[in-house]
Amino acid sequence: MTSTDLNLALRGADTVLPPGRLEELLEGGRPLRVKLGLDPTAPMVTLGWAVVLRKLRHFQEMGHTAVLIVGDFTARVGDPSGKSETRKRLTAAEVQAYAEPLLEQFRRVLLPEPLEVRWNSEWLESLDMTEILELASTVTVAQMLERSDFANRYSDRTPISILEFLYPLLQGYDSVAVKADVELGGSDQLWNLMMGRIIQTRYGQKPQVALTVPLLTGTDGHHKMSQSLDNYIGVTEPASEMFGKTMSIPDHLLGEWFRLAADRPAEEVDEIIREVGSGALHPAAAKRQLAKRIVSLYWGQDDADAPPLGGPAGRGRGQSRVRPAVQIPGGPPRCPSLCPSRR
Repeated sequence: MTSTDLNLALRGADTVLPPGRLEELLEGGRPLRVKLGLDPTAPMVTLGWAVVLRKLRHFQEMGHTAVLIVGDFTARVGDPSGKSETRKRLTAAEVQAYAEPLLEQFRRVLLPEPLEVRWNSEWLESLDMTEILELASTVTVAQMLERSDFANRYSDRTPISILEFLYPLLQGYDSVAVKADVELGGSDQLWNLMMGRIIQTRYGQKPQVALTVPLLTGTDGHHKMSQSLDNYIGVTEPASEMFGKTMSIPDHLLGEWFRLAADRPAEEVDEIIREVGSGALHPAAAKRQLAKRIVSLYWGQDDADAPPLGGPAGRGRGQSRVRPAVQIPGGPPRCPSLCPSRR
C-alpha cells in the first residue's frame, strides 16, 4: 500500500470503522472485496448516488474488486433509514422496472473491471424459515432501538413494523453472502453497515470495515439530493443541463460539491475556498470550474470545454455579492454500542 492508495481510499469519507483496520487490509496486499448495495427505488442515478459509486470506483482503481449489489429483494422490503414512518412497499415488477435502466447508469460511473454485479434475490429469496429465524437471532430488540430513527419513532409511539427490523438484517446477510471486506454507504447507512459486522461475526466471517461518505446536498441548498424533491442532477442529463444546474447552486455549497460531486482532493478544494474567501476568485468563476469538472466526469473534457447552450453562464442562482464562508455540513449519525471509537 502506498500513501496515494490510502489517500484515495479516504478521500471524501466521513467515517471509517473500526479505526486502523482499513489500513491493515490495504497493507495486506491482497485484492479486497468492496461491497456497495443500492436498492433500485428510483429511475435515475443522481450526483448524490454517484458520490458513493465514485468511492467504489476509487477501490477499483487500486485493483480491488467492486461488488455492486442490486437490492432487488431488499427494495421490496424498504430501507427504513431516516424515515419517520413505514415506507410503502414496492412490487417485484416496480423494482425490476427501475433496476434495468439503473444498471447502465451505474456503469457510467464504475470501471468495467474488476466488477461483480450481484442481485440479492440470489440468496435472500431462497432463505427458508429456519434460516430466517437463525438470522433474526443474531441481534436483539435493544440493539435495534439504539438506531436513532427507530428510537425516535418508538418514543413518539409511531408504528415500527417487524419487516423494518428485518431490513438491516437482510443487508447484513448480503455481506455474508459476498464475503465483504469493506462495505460502503452514505452517512445514513452507518448503523446498517455496523450491523453487517455483527452478522458476519455470527456467521464465522471476519467483520467488514464500514466506510461512509456524506450525503450530497441538493441544488436547493437545504435538503439532501433527492428525485422526489426535484433538487437533483442526473448523471445522464445532457452536458448543457448538467452545467447549467451546477451553476445554479447556492454559494455555500461550493466546498461540499467540489469534494463530493466533483471528486476533488481536500487540499485542492481548500485552496479554491481560500481564494473565494479572499476575493481572488469570484464564486461564479469557481462554479464554472466546478461545472466543467462535473461535466467532464460524465461526458468527457470536450463537452466540459464547450460553452453551455444559451451563451456564457452568468452568476448562478443563490449567488450573493458578499462572499460567504463555505462549510461542510453535518457529522455521522448516532451509532452507540455498535460503533467503536471513531477515527
